[in-house]
Amino acid sequence: MHSDSPPLLELRGIHKTFRDKKHGDVQALRGVDLQLRPGHCVGLVGASGSGKSTLARILLNLVAPDCGEILFDREPARVRDPRYRKNVQMIFQDPFASLNPVHTVGHHLTRAASLHRTFDSPGALRDVTVALLRQVGLEPPEEYLEKKPFALSGGQRQRVAIARALAVQPRVLVADEPTSMLDVSMRADVLHLLNELKVTQSLSMLLITHDLASARFLSDQICVIHQGVIVESGQTADVLHHPKHEYTKALLAASPQLPQMN
Repeated sequence: MHSDSPPLLELRGIHKTFRDKKHGDVQALRGVDLQLRPGHCVGLVGASGSGKSTLARILLNLVAPDCGEILFDREPARVRDPRYRKNVQMIFQDPFASLNPVHTVGHHLTRAASLHRTFDSPGALRDVTVALLRQVGLEPPEEYLEKKPFALSGGQRQRVAIARALAVQPRVLVADEPTSMLDVSMRADVLHLLNELKVTQSLSMLLITHDLASARFLSDQICVIHQGVIVESGQTADVLHHPKHEYTKALLAASPQLPQMN
């Protein structure tokens, strides 16, 4: 998919202020513009409290913006529309917290798939579930169907969470720090999986992270957010090799994996 293809999901002028009687108003987002194109990943990079997760919650209709516009497929998004909910899915930071511990892996996947898709028989639904587990690298898939989250490793749980998001056949994945709760050895595997899905399924992705190494690997474009404002954006290599904003330079200098580049 070419970088000049029309955006699938677009944010225009998003503002969000949280009202707090004790501490005063907090401007979480100020005039944020963002575009997600098919087959491309945008890395939203910033420190804690910069507005990254607020933006994700707005995309998922968990928080309403004060003003601004969300476009999906070049039309104003109706975030309560089942079609929008199906097409924009989330991968949460903590896979253990996002999976119900009393239910099996098979339950998580079949429930997600059956809510948004129609199947001719229970066997067809099971076949899709097995295919999802195989797609995210859990082999042999039949061995995972009856397992519960506590019986899995952190990396396996995150793969199940990714499979659950894929079960509804979305067009956009919002990944909020998807590797931060994993061991270092597991992070690369999950990033490789997400990159493969981006390419093979032409998914639009928003990677929310403070880790510039992850952003460099997965993202085609990087947007740097600071105090609710996108202070710099561009192609990943351009931003990381030739940062223009002082905040971007500070992030690079603070990264052990990516020392500041001149």
